[in-house]
Amino acid sequence: MAEFVLGINYWPRRSAMYMWRRFDLGELREDFARIRGLGLEVVRFFIGWDEFQPAPDRIDESMLARLDAVMDALAEARLHAMPSLFTGHMSGVNWLPEWTLDRSRPAGRFRTMSAGRELPWGAGDLYSGPIFEASRLLARTVGARYRNHPALLMWDLGNEFSNLRIPSSPKIAGEWSARLTSDLIETSDAGVTAGNHSEDLIQDRNFRFAEFCKPLVCAVMHGYSVYADFARSRTDPNVVPFLCQLMQSLSRKAVLFNEFGNPGCPENGAQDRSAFACLSEDEMARYAYEVLDRLHRCGALGAFWWCWADYVPALREWPPCDCAPHELNFGLIRDDGSEKPVAGVLKAFAAENRHALAPPPRIVDGNSWFGALPGGVKAAYDAYASTHG
Repeated sequence: MAEFVLGINYWPRRSAMYMWRRFDLGELREDFARIRGLGLEVVRFFIGWDEFQPAPDRIDESMLARLDAVMDALAEARLHAMPSLFTGHMSGVNWLPEWTLDRSRPAGRFRTMSAGRELPWGAGDLYSGPIFEASRLLARTVGARYRNHPALLMWDLGNEFSNLRIPSSPKIAGEWSARLTSDLIETSDAGVTAGNHSEDLIQDRNFRFAEFCKPLVCAVMHGYSVYADFARSRTDPNVVPFLCQLMQSLSRKAVLFNEFGNPGCPENGAQDRSAFACLSEDEMARYAYEVLDRLHRCGALGAFWWCWADYVPALREWPPCDCAPHELNFGLIRDDGSEKPVAGVLKAFAAENRHALAPPPRIVDGNSWFGALPGGVKAAYDAYASTHG
């Protein structure tokens, strides 16, 4: 990836995480044309594990047909696809097939939704044993189906999968990454990455990224200033590049920052009009440019905004927005389809046609990082921020 790649994380505004069951190809085609018109190049979208693999030994053919339509629509729009497998964790909810659940383990921090019902159990061991072996069926099925598809850029092993369950050891995590990557490369001849997020860096979740990322075409990171307790403000533009450079240091790989953004304040209101940390539309536009510019300068391969659209008000009554109303307001476009100022910022940045730069020297020692947690994060960020204006 010689150019600095700009992309978008995609759920449609009318259906959000219910996209696969309320499938509207017309809406998707319209959105893809608009995304291309903004100069964005890659759409990261999410294969709902619950919908696609209803039983360990069965992949739903009707869902595969819908996935065919999505991939073909992306190709027609001259966009590249990054399908995210085993979703899995999304927007504060764990959406899982019932056969993946451990009935001896409560749901915990994130509620579990399965086939439209909230269930009290958490995920079983996704990284080894029967669930892992069953998951390989989905990986190999979609890998073979889209071999040499003109839209396919690379696969993403999952979205923030440590929020489903933390792997039992670094060794198991590394084997999970290696075996699924091998399955996807063998069947599809396409590269693979994995959707790690900031908590995988600031907590010890049994990832040792030099090993975990070894088979991957690049490392990935997600980060949000409003969620970072070490941030200096809601709009702190150094949080995301710090996380990028931290992942560069720990993985010894180039990093694609494929989720950044922040929730918008309802009705473009000020910060004090919301019960959650949010940005006004003008703040969001400034924040987006400052972060994109810093990510480019710190050697990122590219950046993907979270996400395409605000969701329509009817989705306020449905998970995840029933308990997390801020999830309604992350979009480049409003729920009526009109563009926010941040859409213009991404379009203008895309028009600059920047090329990716070589990463700078490592900012932390990967061998000692996890032993320094939790206090090491604040100290490392303070040191970073003091030298990055």
